[in-house]
Amino acid sequence: MIKQIIVVKLGTSVLTSGSDKLDRAHMVELVRQIAVLHKAGHRVVLVTSGAIAAGREHLAEKHAHISSTIANKQMLAAVGQSRLIQVWENLFSIYGLFVGQMLLTRADLEDRERFLNARDTLKSLLDHRIIPVVNENDAVATAEIKVGDNDNLSALVSILAEANKLVLLTDQPGLFTADPRNNPDAELIEEVQTIDDTLRSLAGDSVSGLGTGGMATKLQAADVARRAAIEVVVASGHAPQVLCRLAKGERVGTKFTALSSPLENRKRWIFAGPPPQGTLILDAGACNAVQRKGSSLLPKGVMQVTGEFKRGDVLRILTPERQEIARGICRYNTADMQKIKGQHSDQIDSILGYGYGSVVIHRDDMVLI
Repeated sequence: MIKQIIVVKLGTSVLTSGSDKLDRAHMVELVRQIAVLHKAGHRVVLVTSGAIAAGREHLAEKHAHISSTIANKQMLAAVGQSRLIQVWENLFSIYGLFVGQMLLTRADLEDRERFLNARDTLKSLLDHRIIPVVNENDAVATAEIKVGDNDNLSALVSILAEANKLVLLTDQPGLFTADPRNNPDAELIEEVQTIDDTLRSLAGDSVSGLGTGGMATKLQAADVARRAAIEVVVASGHAPQVLCRLAKGERVGTKFTALSSPLENRKRWIFAGPPPQGTLILDAGACNAVQRKGSSLLPKGVMQVTGEFKRGDVLRILTPERQEIARGICRYNTADMQKIKGQHSDQIDSILGYGYGSVVIHRDDMVLI
C-alpha cells in the first residue's frame, strides 16, 4: 500500500450526528479508523469543526438561549475550542496517539513567512507521528481574516501539508445530480473531472444547518485542492469504514480527480494564500502567450487595470471576456500599471522614471487556472 498524507475534514453535522451535542461514540469510531491508517504508515491531518457546538453544549444549562451575535459565537468558540481539543486528545490516547493543535486564520496564510512557518509546524508534527488537529481560530478571527468555513480551510491545509488526498466528510453520501432531499430520482455522481457552472448549480446547503458550509463550499475546496494535484473525496461521515476504504482506493462518495501537475511551493502560496487585490484584463494575444506559450506578462498585453494594489500583491488575470486564466504577483502598483498598460517594455523607465524589470508578472510568479 502506498503511504499517503491524508487530510480529513469533519463537519459539525458529522461530529454531532445532527444533534445539538458532540456524538462521542461516533467520534471514537472515526478516531479508530484514523488509528488504523496511522498504523499502516499513512500520515493524517484532522481538520475539525465543532468548537461552537462544543461550547454551546458545555454552557447549555446556564446559557440556554444565547443569541447568535458574532461576539457570542466567538465566546462559544473560546469555551468550546478547549473542550473540543480535550475530547480529541482523550479519544486518540485510547490508541496511544498524540495530537497537536493548530489554530489558523487567513492572515496566517496570506503572509509568506507565516505561511512557511505554518507549513513547517505541520510538517514537524507529521514527521514526529503526531496527529495535527486544525481549526479556524474563531475566537479572534474577524470577517477580514476568516477563511470562512472549514471546507476551504481544509483545502488550504492540504496544500500546506502537501497532501495526497483530501477527504471531506459530511452529512451527505456525496454530490448528486439533483437535491436528494426532494428528488427521489437524484443519482450519486461518482467521479468529477471538471468543475463548472453546471456542477456548481447542483450544490445545495447542509442538511443539518449546524455548520457554516454546504456542498457549494465543498466544490470550492475541491477546486482549490485539485489544482495542487490533491485528490478530493466528498463522502458521508457515517458510511461504514469510510476512511479505511478510501485509503485502500475503494470508491466511496464523489471523487474529484487531481490535476496532473503539482504546483511548486511558491506557486502553492500564490494560489492558496493571499486573496487577489486587483485585476488585469489582457488582450487576446497576451492571453495566448500566457496560456499556451509559457510567457511572462508584458505591459503591452494589458488592456485594463482594476482595484487598488501594491507592488508584490497577487492579482487576477482575465481574458477580454472576463474569464480568469491565471493569478500572479505584480511587480508594479495600481498607479504604475495605469500608466504603463498597453506600452512596450522598453518604455517603462521613461514613463515612470524608474522600473522593476520589463515584465509586469514574471512566469515564475504566476499560476495558471
